[in-house]
Amino acid sequence: MRNFNKILFLIIVILSACSVRNSKRIVNPALEKINPEVMKKYVYFLASDSMKGRNTPSRELDSAAKYIANEFEKYGIRPAKGSYFQKIELNKKNLNKENNLTIERNKKENTFNLKDDFIPFYVTADKSIEGQIVFAGYGITASEYDWDDYKNIDVKGKIVFIFQHEPQEKDSLSKFRGTNSTKYSGIDYKVELAAKNGAKGVLVVTDPLNHNFLKPSGFTWPLISRLVSEDELPVNLTAKDKDKANIPVIHVGERIVELLFSGYDSLKRIQSLMDKTYKSNSFEIPDCYVYLKTSVNYEYMTSFNVVGEIEGSDPVLKNEVVVIGAHYDHKGIIKDHEPGEDYIFNGADDNASGTAGVMAIAEAFASAKVKPKRTVLFVLFAGEEKGLYGSYTYVNNPLFPLEKTVAMLNLDMIGRNGADTLFLKGSGRNPGITTVVKKQNKHIGFIIPDNKNDYVGGSDHANFYNHNIPDMFFFTGLHKDYHKVSDSPEKINYAKASRVARLVFKAAWYIANDKKHYEIIIK
Repeated sequence: MRNFNKILFLIIVILSACSVRNSKRIVNPALEKINPEVMKKYVYFLASDSMKGRNTPSRELDSAAKYIANEFEKYGIRPAKGSYFQKIELNKKNLNKENNLTIERNKKENTFNLKDDFIPFYVTADKSIEGQIVFAGYGITASEYDWDDYKNIDVKGKIVFIFQHEPQEKDSLSKFRGTNSTKYSGIDYKVELAAKNGAKGVLVVTDPLNHNFLKPSGFTWPLISRLVSEDELPVNLTAKDKDKANIPVIHVGERIVELLFSGYDSLKRIQSLMDKTYKSNSFEIPDCYVYLKTSVNYEYMTSFNVVGEIEGSDPVLKNEVVVIGAHYDHKGIIKDHEPGEDYIFNGADDNASGTAGVMAIAEAFASAKVKPKRTVLFVLFAGEEKGLYGSYTYVNNPLFPLEKTVAMLNLDMIGRNGADTLFLKGSGRNPGITTVVKKQNKHIGFIIPDNKNDYVGGSDHANFYNHNIPDMFFFTGLHKDYHKVSDSPEKINYAKASRVARLVFKAAWYIANDKKHYEIIIK
């Protein structure tokens, strides 16, 4: 029996050694596809002046998408689910002239003026409403902070009047994270919550206890400001995705406060009592009826994620997916510039470098004689600079089930700073993937600092994290050219960028050939 065990042990050792040698035979030649010359070729194309900063959306960004797709086709990487392009639906919202507000108080009609008395927020809908008005405090429901402005008031079919910001805003001992703002202070959150509670519309006032500038500001629309042109309006995801509330939302000023509350002093007393006692105080405003119309138009546009896949070779594991991604968009151009002035945000490091890394990694996978056991999906995201729109679109319209997505490896800004320094953002919440990466790094040689500030946001991995998918963000750090026209191709360390891409390839290869599922710590 002892002899049998010895023989069995020797067989296992020999098979393991053969497996390691076979893996090296596959991986090492593939790694040669990831080199400084290839990285430089991709970056110089994507960050050239002809790409005009790859703004989302733009013809130049679409040209970059076609370039990436053509390269995928050359490698032999097939389109994901039949196409190299996943559509991102976008819109640009603008204010029309017809925006009206009338408030009937004690049987007397009071008409208010756009700009002087009220200004719609960007989240407002193209809609007319009427109804009674209800004061709903800060418009917040936050159980973890023991606060609920909607607890004792019915706002269904009514219009709510709320403060900006949050309770005890200037109090360092506030339950709402002291003087640090929480997500509950945002207008988007408050509007969605009001709509969820059945409100028809929202009137917002600057809370007078902590702020001196009380005039309505809402949003800087070209219609009411000479400082803003229509070209400068923000691009957003389509209304169905981002304007979920679909109700009118306006910022109101002094005349409206005078009519409803007899002035800011009265409103300040209400707010002061709420903050002092830490108790919400919501109530109906009697003998008051509101007629409100906000009018906007939408210009609908599209951009594209570029997606390619290598199907897994294992009959079971091929149903699981490893995503390797980077955003290929940047910030476009400076429209008003002096003759001879550099006006193009080339975005060489941010993020032609990460895009080049994914493209090189894709070619390396495609060149391997043996295919990985799990499916590998390569995604180049558009709209990251606008608000992570490409990755938001993907996770809400996934090409492969999110529950079958084993990991997301994100490359963003991988070509600058110290030659041997690499940051792994997400290492604290992804111990399993971190172990894999650090093991593969022994052959690459980066110095990886401890990641004490393991924040989630900042790039496309965040949307995957929000869906409980293990993630890792490969990043070489900020620099003085970040988001400036000076982020140009000649400043990239191509040897370093190719080493980062090689490390990602080796980690992805390991994960794609492993049966293991990785832990993620949700914070």
